[in-house]
Amino acid sequence: MVMTERLNLASLPAAHAPAVDPRELTIGIVHLGLGAFHRAHQAVFTEQAALLTGGTGWGICGISQRSATVRDQLAPQDGLYSVLTRGAGDPTIQVIGSIRDVLTAPEDPAAVVARIADPDVAVVTLTVTEKGYRAASGGGLDLTDPEIQADLTGRPPRTVVGQLAAGLARRAEIGAGPLTVVSCDNLVANGPFLRRLVEDYAAAGSTAGLAEQLEAARFPASMVDRIVPATTEADRDEAARLLGVRDEAVVVAEPFLQWVIEDDFAGARPAWDKAGAVLTADVAPWEQAKLRMLNATHSMLAYLGGLRGYETIAEAVRDDELAGYATELMTADVVPTLTPPDGLDLAAYGASVLERFANPALKHRTAQVAMDGSVKLPVRLLGTVRDRLAANAEPRLASLAVAAWMVYVSRGVDAKGNELHLDDPQAGKLRAALDGAGSQPPAVVDALLGVRSVFGDDLPDNKVFRALLTDHVASLTK
Repeated sequence: MVMTERLNLASLPAAHAPAVDPRELTIGIVHLGLGAFHRAHQAVFTEQAALLTGGTGWGICGISQRSATVRDQLAPQDGLYSVLTRGAGDPTIQVIGSIRDVLTAPEDPAAVVARIADPDVAVVTLTVTEKGYRAASGGGLDLTDPEIQADLTGRPPRTVVGQLAAGLARRAEIGAGPLTVVSCDNLVANGPFLRRLVEDYAAAGSTAGLAEQLEAARFPASMVDRIVPATTEADRDEAARLLGVRDEAVVVAEPFLQWVIEDDFAGARPAWDKAGAVLTADVAPWEQAKLRMLNATHSMLAYLGGLRGYETIAEAVRDDELAGYATELMTADVVPTLTPPDGLDLAAYGASVLERFANPALKHRTAQVAMDGSVKLPVRLLGTVRDRLAANAEPRLASLAVAAWMVYVSRGVDAKGNELHLDDPQAGKLRAALDGAGSQPPAVVDALLGVRSVFGDDLPDNKVFRALLTDHVASLTK
């Protein structure tokens, strides 16, 4: 039987009510990038913190940066949605009510700025993916980006950095307090990185009050972890069976949930630590372990698995050869580059990574993980490559992962003849580099190594790295 009644406050069975009555919440957080990950991660932490402390001032206003899909899903549901958790046993479901408002930036960019400037808002969080920051290859803001340039002319901003800058400037105008901006994307030192982008934007413009607000603002680094695959119709059907009503906004997640945050806030904050987040003076060791072990291995399995025709990461992990490569990447190449934080056993962490990836209930698609490789590789794999080369060691497995990306990009089909769609912000640049290069491994490697926005100025000239890539590309294409 197909459920037609939608999830909302009136239809929701009492057994599935949110932990905190959403009608009692006022907005104190703005979140940029209202995708599935935020709804399965920061919004869950925020709701649990409100439950444990009784705080009602930390409702979330979510900002969708592109489409109105999430807004249209949540609006008829009073902002409610469910998290369907899939682990080893039967799935469980939890209704979340911490998102109290949703704006779609392209429809009303001025409203986004007004919400960031709201004096009741003390924290802005972000999950906009690596490409959403519009950074140049050198690490600063890409001031040649047409959308950044358009924002700098004074239009209602449509970029994340433009939105933050305009919101901070407006806070100066109305005398609002200082803001804490928490990046939750997989970027090295993401807080300081984002501060630099906003500073670059400020230096390129002449926005009154922005410099003073920036000086008072805080940009703590953070590290997030939870596997959140794309929701399918089967997931929506499962949620309807468990809830008794239809939830068009359900998100799917694994049981594992982690958030490490630098304890550096400009003012009040939710009691995320009460809900299980780790507040620390130094996020870097946690971040490096996650980026170089979990995220890098995820990318390796996506490209190698995709080339072999595996649809999901779980299928790729069940391939003994690929699982062996993933293990060796972590133990041989990554672990020697890390200084683990207190309480983190790297060997146990590596084993848990593969165990989580093998969860067949998640159905995390290789194509989804393979997206945006040109911006993911530098932060997930190329740091390990550089550190191993600097130690006069050969990064054999890290190079295999990079070579798999090169073949994925250049060949465009898997072992079964199915198309490997290139979904990447630099797709045009990558195709232009490969145009006329031919299919021979040395030519493919030379062409893609020449994309300096990915590999910088050092790696293309490294003979050891080039030789490793050429050998791996040859083995993957024979």
